[in-house]
Amino acid sequence: MTQPAADEAPYIERGTPAFRRTNLAFICAGFATFALLYCAQPLLPAFAEAFSISPAASSLALSLPTAVMAVCMLLASAASEALGRKPVMLVSVLASALLTIAAAFAPGWESFLLLRALLGIALSGLPAVAMAYITEELHPRSSGYAMGLYISGTAMGGMAGRVVSGLLLEAGGWRGSVGVIGLLGLASALVFWRSLPPSRHFHPRPLAWGGLAANFAAHLRDPGLRWLFALGFLFMGSFVTVYNYVGFRLLAPPFGLPHGLVALVFSVYLVGIGSSAFVGGLSDRFGRRRVLWLTVLAMLAGLALTLAASLPLLVLGLALLTFGFFGSHALASAWVGQRAGAAKAQASSLYLFAYYMGASIMGASGGLAWAAAGWAGVAALVGVALLAALLIALRLARLGGAG
Repeated sequence: MTQPAADEAPYIERGTPAFRRTNLAFICAGFATFALLYCAQPLLPAFAEAFSISPAASSLALSLPTAVMAVCMLLASAASEALGRKPVMLVSVLASALLTIAAAFAPGWESFLLLRALLGIALSGLPAVAMAYITEELHPRSSGYAMGLYISGTAMGGMAGRVVSGLLLEAGGWRGSVGVIGLLGLASALVFWRSLPPSRHFHPRPLAWGGLAANFAAHLRDPGLRWLFALGFLFMGSFVTVYNYVGFRLLAPPFGLPHGLVALVFSVYLVGIGSSAFVGGLSDRFGRRRVLWLTVLAMLAGLALTLAASLPLLVLGLALLTFGFFGSHALASAWVGQRAGAAKAQASSLYLFAYYMGASIMGASGGLAWAAAGWAGVAALVGVALLAALLIALRLARLGGAG
């Protein structure tokens, strides 16, 4: 039987077997991406102790791969336009898992950082391409929910990377923690390969660097996309900065928690697993313009609660900030794909470039804020960023165009 042309092929819709397979694949891909990247976050105090480095220097285990990934995603999106969405994403997840396993055997800090930088290159092939696949292959009335489920997968990966590596720290040291996460990434790559349907609306294009630059320039001329890219920077920068240094706070007075209990605190990531799909569904009903600024307010309220000297209030604050972050990211990332029109992969890669540069720049700057003023300094840095994000969200609510 002749396959329908790309323009005539049906879109994947909610409630179909193809929709369930697609969501399973992207939940696993999101899980692997965030688990492999963020397994280092709860280990930052252990790195500082094992390698006799400062908290700010230990944060390079996270800020270096995120910066490398941000830059390389701009090129990975072009590669997917020529090579196809699924092959690029599969190689990305598989190589990332193998590099993480290798990092568990790194002989020193410099070699560990080198492998983490290579991890950033490998991971760059997944996030922007995943967003492009979802907006290309799924029906618009199902894409918001699907994007939310994909980001739920990233939440599960972020939680597993933090909780599992933190719990294993006392039993197997940081090497055992990193190695186990790498094996989980390999299993996720296998499920992704078996589950994801092939692209049916993808039009391959030859690599043309001039055309790539033109696409980037066209997206940057759109004021709505520029604001959305700025939001990606502020959302991820704020979120990563809080999680980078809350472990140092919980290990110090007045809390003085052991590493195992600090790892359990990261289980508030469970809130993010539900929030992205929930908020994505709300946006399908009421529109992103009416929902986005509320999720940013949730992040601000959560940040305020982390200033409390009470552990239950601090955990509640982390949960609320996590809820707001994953909801905000789900809304902004889906909005980018809808507003971009053509060359969606390049628009997604620009959003994620800003997103991960926020993690790298603000995450490293948070170490200076911590050294200068402790948690109050970290909260002040993040608070300014979230207030800026709130103003942008309110501006986007009044902006014309898709969304």
